[in-house]
Amino acid sequence: MERSLRAARVATYVYFVLCGTLMGAWVVHIPAVEERVGISHATLGGLLVLLGLGAFGGMRMAGPLTDRLGARVVVPVGGVLCGATLVLPGLARDPWTLAGALFVFGFCNGCLDVSMNAHAVHVEKAYGRPVMSGFHATFSVGGVLASLVAASAASAGLDLVASMAATGAVGMVIALASAPALLPTDPAGTGARAADEAEASPTGTRRGSGGRVWLLAVLALMVMLCEGAANDWSALHLKDVLGAPASTAAFAYGTFAAAMTIGRLVTDGLVARFGSPAILRHGSAMAAVGITLVALGPWMWAAFAGWALFGLGLSGCVPQLFSAAGHADPAAAGANVSRVAGLGYVGMLAGPAVIGWLTHLVALNHAFVLLTLLCVTTAVGAGVLRIGPERTRRSEMARVGH
Repeated sequence: MERSLRAARVATYVYFVLCGTLMGAWVVHIPAVEERVGISHATLGGLLVLLGLGAFGGMRMAGPLTDRLGARVVVPVGGVLCGATLVLPGLARDPWTLAGALFVFGFCNGCLDVSMNAHAVHVEKAYGRPVMSGFHATFSVGGVLASLVAASAASAGLDLVASMAATGAVGMVIALASAPALLPTDPAGTGARAADEAEASPTGTRRGSGGRVWLLAVLALMVMLCEGAANDWSALHLKDVLGAPASTAAFAYGTFAAAMTIGRLVTDGLVARFGSPAILRHGSAMAAVGITLVALGPWMWAAFAGWALFGLGLSGCVPQLFSAAGHADPAAAGANVSRVAGLGYVGMLAGPAVIGWLTHLVALNHAFVLLTLLCVTTAVGAGVLRIGPERTRRSEMARVGH
C-alpha cells in the first residue's frame, strides 16, 4: 500500500507538471500565434476571454465526473485531450478559428486542472498530512519547462505548429503512461462519509458543507484576483510608475513568480505544524503588506520587496482553499473543488480587467490598494477553514493513523 501511495503521489506531481507545461507551451507561443493570425493585442485580449470561459466550463463538468468515474479515468483523459488540443491555436488562420481553438483548449485544460486537484485531495487524505502545496509548486515548474522546450524547438528550427504538436504528443504519452499509478476509485467515497453520519443531513450531504464550500470559493476568487492582477500589472508598474527600463521591469513578475514557487515548496511543512487557517490568515496578511509596499513605496527596491512578499504570502492560500473544499465532503471532492477552482478562475480572469478599469480613476499604484483590501478580507475570513473543512480534514487524517 505504501508503495502504491508513493506512486500515486509521484503520478500526481507528473500531472501537475504536465498541466503547467501544456498551458505554458501555449503562453510562450502567443506572440507567434498572434503574428500568424494577424490580429492586434486588443483582439487577442478579447479572444483570451474565450480560453478562460472554456476552462471554466471544463472545470464545472470535470468535477462531478471525477466523483462519479474516478480520477484514474478523468485525469488521464483530461491530459490526453489537453495535449491533443494544444496544437489547435497554432493551426488557426483567422480570428474565428483561433476563438474556437482557444475555447476547446481551455475546456480541456480545465478538465485536467480540476480532476488532478481532486485526485490530489485524495492523495493528501491517504497520506494523512499536508501535501497539496507541493503539487501546486510543480505546476509552476511546468511553466519553466515549457519555456525551455520552446527555446530548444526554436534552436532546432521547428516551426510553430511542429513545436506545439510535438509538445502535445509527448504530453499525451505522459498522461497515458502515468494513469495506472493513480489511486483507484472509492466507489462510495463512503468510508469517510459513514464515519461522519452524525454530521450528515437527511439528504446524505455533510451538514453545512455546501455553504462553507461557497465561502471558500469567494475567498478563492479574491486570492486569485490578486494573482491575476500581479501576472499582468507587475512589470507595467515598474515601467510606468517607477520609470524602470523594460529589461528591469520584467523582473517584477519574475520576483513574484519565484516567491510563489518557493512559498509553495515550504508551505506543506508549515501547514502540518500550524494548520491551514494560520497559513491562509498570515499568508494573506503578508500579501497585504507586500502589495501596500508596492502601492505606496516610491523606490524600486521597495517594489521588488513588495512583489516578493505578495507572492510569498499568496503562495499557500489557493492550495489550502482547494484542499479544504475537497475535504469538506470526500464523496463530492471533485464537485466541490470545481466550484472553488471555477470561481477562483473567474477572479484570475477579472483581476487584470478590474485593475485596468480602476486606472481610469486613479494611478496604477493606487489601484493596487484594492488588492490590499481583498487580502485583508481574506485574512479575516480565514476562520472558515477551522469551523468546517479544517476540522473534517484533521479527523480524516486521524483515522489513517496520524
